[in-house]
Amino acid sequence: MTESTAPLSPRSRIAVTAGRAAAAVSRAAGRGSGSVIGGRVALRLDPELLRRLSGHLDIVLVSATNGKTTTTRLIAEALRAVGQVVSNALGANMPAGITSALSHGTRARFGALEVDEKYLTAVAAEVNPKVIALLNLSRDQLDRAAETRMLADHWREGLKDSKAVVVANCDDPLVTWAASDSPNVVWVAAGQEWKDDAWSCPSCGGVLQRPEGGWACAECGFGRPSPTWALSGETVLDPHGTAWPIRLQLPGRANRANAATAAAVAAVFGVAPRTALERMYQVTAVAGRYDTVAWQDRELRLLLAKNPAGWLETFSLIDPPPAPVLLSVNARSADGTDTSWLWDVDYTRLTGHPIVVVGDRRLDLAVRLEVAGQNFQVFDTVEEAVRASAPGRIEAIANYTAFQDLRRAVGN
Repeated sequence: MTESTAPLSPRSRIAVTAGRAAAAVSRAAGRGSGSVIGGRVALRLDPELLRRLSGHLDIVLVSATNGKTTTTRLIAEALRAVGQVVSNALGANMPAGITSALSHGTRARFGALEVDEKYLTAVAAEVNPKVIALLNLSRDQLDRAAETRMLADHWREGLKDSKAVVVANCDDPLVTWAASDSPNVVWVAAGQEWKDDAWSCPSCGGVLQRPEGGWACAECGFGRPSPTWALSGETVLDPHGTAWPIRLQLPGRANRANAATAAAVAAVFGVAPRTALERMYQVTAVAGRYDTVAWQDRELRLLLAKNPAGWLETFSLIDPPPAPVLLSVNARSADGTDTSWLWDVDYTRLTGHPIVVVGDRRLDLAVRLEVAGQNFQVFDTVEEAVRASAPGRIEAIANYTAFQDLRRAVGN
């Protein structure tokens, strides 16, 4: 597909202009990037705008509970080797935010878009994607998100007639169930550290057996498919069995898994693994995540963890004890107002770390840490917490809106 300009009707052009104006007003008022309000205004004026803006693009949609922003960023960087890419890099991943992002990509060739799990099938119906990448499913935002099994069923029903190539993590039983009715699936063995949402078979409800390197249901036979691509230590194995080194500036096993999936996606678009992975090395941070900042004569590394699976992966990234740790949890609408998930996080992994706690729900977190036998102090502000932290680089871990608060506080 050659690079082209998306033809827009007069109504669509007016909608795009009005959306950009609304976004600019929102930014000027200090209320964020304006992506969501801009998209809402544009869609109100032209309900078909998402379909119109995406018609000239080869699109990949990325959805998951964890890792979709980073994986989308890695895919976008890989695709830029062969053409211009439009992406919702700031993470606005519902239809309004996606519409706003696409309004800036009328001359792009590719669209790399992360999509909220609840909206995946609806967005796919609008934008006719070439590829859909499914990374993982686990509990998140318990007050607004469907139970994970219900969400997997919803994906399965919505994708069974899709013409897209579905690139799916075969190590996650729920993702495998969601993709298994799709006509064109590329399986990636990307691993699954968090297993507490997938102990029963999504097909029949039986108990899943998990032998080394796989999983299967003894009752109905539903099990892990053979992968086409596989994460293997510091490499990704392509369909021919060739091992390609994964060299990232982003830390941790989870990001190597994201890169393996991104390489499989890029290959569908004709980007060779060597080229794709070399370009991924250029990514140093994603929307502030993994950034190291100097503030108040201290060094802080900013880490996002939104749910139990994300906290498990994040704990594997931090410096060993006695590195100081700052934890911040909010429960605003964008986070989910139910904080019961804190009890599913294994905070004993922080033993030996001096911990400071801030955020709207710092007392909820304090109770959980007390039960886990951790050494911590609670503070009203980030400034107080940083001043009281033990020596060394502070590992600052926060959930979604708390992470945004933290970035603003440290000027990131």
